[in-house]
Amino acid sequence: MWIDCEMTGLDLHRDALIEIAVIATDENLNVCDAGIDLIIKPSADALAGMNDFVRNMHTESGLLDELDDGISLAEANDQVMAYVKKHAPRPQANPLAGNSIGTDRGFLARDLPELDEHLSYRNIDVSSLKELARRWFPRAYYHSPEKHGGHRAMADIIESIRELDYYRRTFIVAEPGPTSTEATAACEASETRFASLLQNQ
Repeated sequence: MWIDCEMTGLDLHRDALIEIAVIATDENLNVCDAGIDLIIKPSADALAGMNDFVRNMHTESGLLDELDDGISLAEANDQVMAYVKKHAPRPQANPLAGNSIGTDRGFLARDLPELDEHLSYRNIDVSSLKELARRWFPRAYYHSPEKHGGHRAMADIIESIRELDYYRRTFIVAEPGPTSTEATAACEASETRFASLLQNQ
């Protein structure tokens, strides 16, 4: 189960979860459907507490303008759980997948504990593979698909799925890994596979 979150900051004691996107894939990274993308209205205190960097980021992405029309955490929980249980009905059978998901998981445990408990304690963190590629197969690392998600949850999570697809095509293979030409071809294949999903993000 692929999840990406946007927050008002990274401090679990004061910041708020403001966007969550969820997409189910099968074990071969085939996307099951369009997923869900929810905007959550933060408290006035959380909104006022955003630092300039985060405020600018969410202004440029357009997320800040959408927050007033956001739903409550309770509504988000109901919609997310309905989606997750549709695709992963068995508790704790599916890992949480994403990119640099440690912080996201902390906010999920705090704000959407039913979701956190339903998912496996195991994680698939694409950023770990990125770090391994950088160290072991630098050609694969330097030819990986560029990211343009712009700090919106749905685009970011599709790009994470695409990135794992790319790593599967390149360095999750026997040594010495791909040539630059093979890595470029794999990048193009991953970009083509997910282009339609990213087109409207």
